[in-house]
Amino acid sequence: MDDFGPASVAEGDPAVAATEYDGIPGGCATGVGSWPGGDPREAAATIVGELADLPHLVELPERGVGADLIGRGAALLVDLHIDSTPRGYRFASRPGAVSRRARDLLRTDVDALDEAWQNAGLSGSDRLVKVQAAGPLTLAAHVELSSGHRALTDAGAVRDLSASLAEGLDQHVAEVRRRLGARVVLQLDEPSLTAVLDGALPGVSTLNTVRALPEAEAVDLLDTVINGQSVPVLVHSCAQPPALGLLRRTAAVALGFDLSTIGARQLDEVGEALDAGKRLVLGVVPPAPPSAPITWRELAQPGVRLVDQLGFGRETLAQRVAVSATCGVAGASSTWARRALQLATDVARAYAEEPEALSFD
Repeated sequence: MDDFGPASVAEGDPAVAATEYDGIPGGCATGVGSWPGGDPREAAATIVGELADLPHLVELPERGVGADLIGRGAALLVDLHIDSTPRGYRFASRPGAVSRRARDLLRTDVDALDEAWQNAGLSGSDRLVKVQAAGPLTLAAHVELSSGHRALTDAGAVRDLSASLAEGLDQHVAEVRRRLGARVVLQLDEPSLTAVLDGALPGVSTLNTVRALPEAEAVDLLDTVINGQSVPVLVHSCAQPPALGLLRRTAAVALGFDLSTIGARQLDEVGEALDAGKRLVLGVVPPAPPSAPITWRELAQPGVRLVDQLGFGRETLAQRVAVSATCGVAGASSTWARRALQLATDVARAYAEEPEALSFD
């Protein structure tokens, strides 16, 4: 953790500038976000106990409406409200049961993390914690306007959503920071980013298509949210392939992606991201148990080969690379979810302690 400078929360100041720490320590393990089951206290205790360097506020989508990625993101919007539809979520003119439920679930999850933090003796310890939310493009792709069209089809609605999300996330981060006495990293989840850029989202009918969003507009919307924060921001996308070229041009300090989706065409984009000073969160652990047993050494191999192929020294793994599952583990058993954390931790430890010694011949 030597990369981090002194954070002002240790002195009682709730404001921590993003420039005071890099946000994602190299050679550490973290989770993507979602977790199986519906018990927030059990989930928080597990995450805080298993992820020493970068625990996170979990999402528990099995609880239903308001608890999934989109419902959680909508709960963070300021002065914008949602309701449910047979297809998902729609903006509403006033807060109703769905908006209240989404916000209550978020409050419950923060309470559970606070309790686990206190029980672990971490209160006021200036440790690092990560919170997640759907990014503006994925939210706009999946929340409907009153007309039934995706919010993404209305440029004004998308700008309003991005500004609202930026404000809500800033408030959310401030609350978590205050309650835990911790430094916070914000993760924006953009699983729909590639579909948004490719114009691959279906409209309400075959005659009403959703236009491909120009990359310049996408960067501007992401940066509206990123630049509205006082903490470092990681953008994670489990799209296949992730739009790394675009994400490199954003103000995010780190990029997270499923390493198995990176082919020859994306290698240059990864190298350019590292050259630009970005940190990486490599998704190397499958979100569900594979058909055959797998070891941490097998999971560590692709990351080592990546930096070797790109011509970066292996110390890059210790200094600028973190490790996670490829995406959320909500669909897995609790047994595998815990195992995934252990595997990620083992890979990260190998990257941190002995990257030069890793050999796979």
